[in-house]
Amino acid sequence: MASTASGAPALKTITTDVPARLDRLPWSRFHWMVVIGLGTVWILDGLEVTIVGNLSDALKSPDGLGLTSSDIGLAGAVYVTGSCLGALVFGQLTDRFGRKKLFILTLLVYLAGTVLTAFSMNPLYYFAMRFVTGLGLGGEYAAVNSAIDELIPAKYRGRIDILINGSYWLGAAGGALLTIPLLNPDLVPAWIGWRLCFALGAVLGLCILFVRRNVPESPRWLFIHGREEESEKIVSGIEERVVADTGETLDDAGTSITVKQRHTISLARVARTVFRDYPRRTVLCLALFIGQAFLYNAFFFTFGDTLQTFLGVDQTGAYIALFAVSNFLGALALGPLFDSVGRVKMISATYISSGVLLAVAGLVLGGLSAWTLTFFGMGIFFIASAGASSAYLTASEIFPMETRALCIAFFYAIGTAIGGISGPLLFGRLIEAAGESGDITGIAVGYYIGAALMIGGGVVALFLGVGAERRSLEDIAEPISAQDARDE
Repeated sequence: MASTASGAPALKTITTDVPARLDRLPWSRFHWMVVIGLGTVWILDGLEVTIVGNLSDALKSPDGLGLTSSDIGLAGAVYVTGSCLGALVFGQLTDRFGRKKLFILTLLVYLAGTVLTAFSMNPLYYFAMRFVTGLGLGGEYAAVNSAIDELIPAKYRGRIDILINGSYWLGAAGGALLTIPLLNPDLVPAWIGWRLCFALGAVLGLCILFVRRNVPESPRWLFIHGREEESEKIVSGIEERVVADTGETLDDAGTSITVKQRHTISLARVARTVFRDYPRRTVLCLALFIGQAFLYNAFFFTFGDTLQTFLGVDQTGAYIALFAVSNFLGALALGPLFDSVGRVKMISATYISSGVLLAVAGLVLGGLSAWTLTFFGMGIFFIASAGASSAYLTASEIFPMETRALCIAFFYAIGTAIGGISGPLLFGRLIEAAGESGDITGIAVGYYIGAALMIGGGVVALFLGVGAERRSLEDIAEPISAQDARDE
């Protein structure tokens, strides 16, 4: 491979069939390895959020950190703020330095944050470590989503993205169940039980890191950045593994793409591409991210606190585990429909229907018990989980490859900053204010806001959605490097 005097690969205009070769592959053990190595990070996120939600009473107690309900909401907002900043910083680095370097680095940042959280000795330190943990996981969203979409064949991309994002709820269910024995003072001393909850996230993170080191760099990223020989080698190796695993004969790639290679793309060019060339898609992604971020961060971050404050629940683990399982089953059951029925129909249907049901829940909130509220939530979020996952799928596939990680980061950060930071803060204040009178209907306004945002996102998808099902990423949005090659 030719290189410049600085050691960077020499750039030229090339024609390659790498995208078509990756998209025509049958499903194999290689793809499962990608899913396990990269996709399981959402289990970590679910574990983190659920543990914090279940630790409300433990963190408020003298054996904890003496937090208030507002502090619990603030901790959620700090975590989400870290996630937003991490997504933006690491998203830009992912597009510049490659997917693999960053999905290793971001996981290490997460591991450091969650281990150090276990040693919290005061609220300020706890908030700081929640920020670091969020920083790592926010970076994961950009690095991992871009790598997954560039390695998974087009005909499976929708269902796999929905399933992977839905696996968040496996972590949520696991975290909820783990807190039951760890927060039982008869089994584990109160001062150490909540700390062990955070340490368990690090154990799972190390296991993921062990698998992840075997996931290759994205061949799509490589050939655009002047490393086409390495790209060809990786794809040939993947093809050999797939043939050996499946015994199938691979069809000819059929199509190719011509690109003008480049090392970096300026932020100005990225902004111009996103806002000038794809304004409708930009509005679509913002609507989807804001709606799902407010819904989930507002409801789920404070669900445990709601049960304990208004409905007399001591241990929230079983309730949240049921809630989480319904979310995962929703993503599992509805995910394939995003490839068969289509993106636009499924995104709008899941957003609008879950929003309507959430509004109904707000209307009848005063008559619900802990169990009926949980069952109501299970029905709502069985539908909403697939819709929320489709926001990440949409942002990761409808913009040019060179901007993919940064676009994911941008929409995640903006949507989450608007919905994910305001949601926990609002609900924390609503719970604290309503808790003085014991009237749970005082938090219904949060349900109505979440419902309006979800319904709005579904309506926007009806008019601005993109039919990306079973299509190549390069067909959905032409790479900037391909535009440059055409304009030469």
